[in-house]
Amino acid sequence: MTIIHSSKKRSKVAAAEANSRGMALVTTLLLLSLMVAMTLAMVIAVTSDSLITRYYRNFRASFYSADSGLNVARQYMLDQLEANIATGSIAPNTAPLQNLPGALTTIASSVTTLYGPSGAAANRSLNGGQGAGSWPGSFQVTSVTLGSGAANGYYNCYTKGSTTNNPSCSAPTGNPTEFYYTVPYTLTAVGQSLANEQTTIVDSGNLQINVPVAPGSSNLSFSAWGTFLDQYAECSVPFAPGTLTGPFFTNGAWTFEPGSYTFTGSVGSYSSTFGYYYGNGNCVQSANPSYKQNGTTIAPSFQDGYKLGQNKVSLPQNDFNQKEAVLDGLGNGSESPTSANMSAVLKTVGGTPYPSGGTTNNGVYLPYTTSGGTNTMAGGGIYVEGNASSVVLTATTPSSGPQQGHNLQVITIKQTNGGTTTTTTVTLDLASASNGGQTTTVQQQVGSGSPTSITIQGVPQNYAATPPTESAMLYVDGSINSLSGPGQGQAAIQDTSAMTITAENNVVVTGDVLYKTPPVTTTQNETVNGVTYPNVDTLIPGNNNGQVLGIFTATGDVQMNDKQSNGNIELDASIAMISQNGSGGWSGTSGNNMNTVTLVGGRIANIAKACYCNSRNLYFDQRFAAGAFSPPWFPSTTLSTGSNVVDPYTATTVRTGWTVQNY
Repeated sequence: MTIIHSSKKRSKVAAAEANSRGMALVTTLLLLSLMVAMTLAMVIAVTSDSLITRYYRNFRASFYSADSGLNVARQYMLDQLEANIATGSIAPNTAPLQNLPGALTTIASSVTTLYGPSGAAANRSLNGGQGAGSWPGSFQVTSVTLGSGAANGYYNCYTKGSTTNNPSCSAPTGNPTEFYYTVPYTLTAVGQSLANEQTTIVDSGNLQINVPVAPGSSNLSFSAWGTFLDQYAECSVPFAPGTLTGPFFTNGAWTFEPGSYTFTGSVGSYSSTFGYYYGNGNCVQSANPSYKQNGTTIAPSFQDGYKLGQNKVSLPQNDFNQKEAVLDGLGNGSESPTSANMSAVLKTVGGTPYPSGGTTNNGVYLPYTTSGGTNTMAGGGIYVEGNASSVVLTATTPSSGPQQGHNLQVITIKQTNGGTTTTTTVTLDLASASNGGQTTTVQQQVGSGSPTSITIQGVPQNYAATPPTESAMLYVDGSINSLSGPGQGQAAIQDTSAMTITAENNVVVTGDVLYKTPPVTTTQNETVNGVTYPNVDTLIPGNNNGQVLGIFTATGDVQMNDKQSNGNIELDASIAMISQNGSGGWSGTSGNNMNTVTLVGGRIANIAKACYCNSRNLYFDQRFAAGAFSPPWFPSTTLSTGSNVVDPYTATTVRTGWTVQNY
């Protein structure tokens, strides 16, 4: 079979194939163009996203830089405020944050100096320390305000436990236990990252610091005051003008009248004002140290300053310490010794113990022990049961006999019962033990009978002192109807003799009670040992021989009833007629108008009482200043001497406003 091929058919097929190849090329080119467009679109999209992300990142970095700068500046201010808190002890009723508001201005200025703008180079980098590897950032504080907007214009403060609160705590009272400060602030910071993106943030709020304070205190003898009056009503009877020596204090208020007042020591009061009395009930209360009315000026001279609005001084509750001091030489108990306590220690001259069931019969007892025929002093003094009709103090130095040259302190006690007088003479040999001294001799005579006597090794001691010192407490469980020295102008208190006399009731001083060696001058231009002292109440160097006398009654008065011929009387002692809710005072005796009454020491009383005298001089024993020296077992008080700032204290921030100004 013969196959015949057609050339015409082949030509048509070839043409169709050629046309197909053209379409594929076009399609390929179209697809390629599409792919290029899509690729370009993707590149543009990715690039734009990167640019946006970087831009956002830089702005976020600038935001965090600004916020970090605020934190840095705020913490700096808080740290500086804490640095202004006093450390250790501060004065009573003193705010612990010092130098306000001036310190706030200084702190704000320091923030500007450290972190403020002074050109781009001033931007503070955050890439230091632990942030060295972080994204670069810097800040500057462009504005700072510290302390404005408070109630007092700077800051607010209130106290816990104070009797007065004010916006600045400028004069708190009552020994606050905590101070609460609130200091307003406003900060503006600009943060910047790598590029020029910047964020400004304004932050406002309060810096709060709470500072606990523990009031400090110390024990101070009342003899540290020249005059102390518990009850003295403002605008009552004015205090008498004159030269007034030694520290003065009252739990009430001082009132002055026209006249010359010169206070040589510090003057203080619980009241926040003075009273200025112009007569006829016309009295003005003022915190000023002088006052003028109708052409009359009352202007006391405060040579050592004055302080008003002070804390009240607490008063002794009783005389338990003084009573106990007789028994043990310590006098540090809070309860009255029982009859059993006294029976275990006290004995009469004949060795009879104080009755364990107590007694109201007159008697004189001393604390001593007996062993092997030797009597040894074991306590701090002499106990007198019942009233003493008289107590005579004598300082003597024998010129012959076994005690030749020894300084002796003699205490002669008389008690009368049913017409019979018992005289007990206690002689304290104050010479050193190496000189054969330090013995107590007691002689007692009942009526006209034969005297009995006893010698005790040692003298009464103050064992609360380190080392123990010779000191004697004479405690009378009743009144002393007559206290005096051996005669007018004669020495009653021996050099080195330290004594306190305590009576349950009144003490009546009938004659001079003088130190053998006077500690201070009592007249102008007084010449002592060849030296002339122009002023009264001047400490005489070399005359402090440890001689000291204190007189204390918790429930009675110290009354001056001069029996001497010229009507003048002098008492060298610090006298205290004081107790809680008491009414004791230093007074004269009605009907016995004395001439001049002089006290060298100090007057501590519940209330001021009448002298019944033509003139009264009160000279402070300058040895008692600041409590450095005092009669043994003299009543004392717990005095607030300062406040201790307690660490840790808390410092926090309360943010009340936070604004991003540009972003």
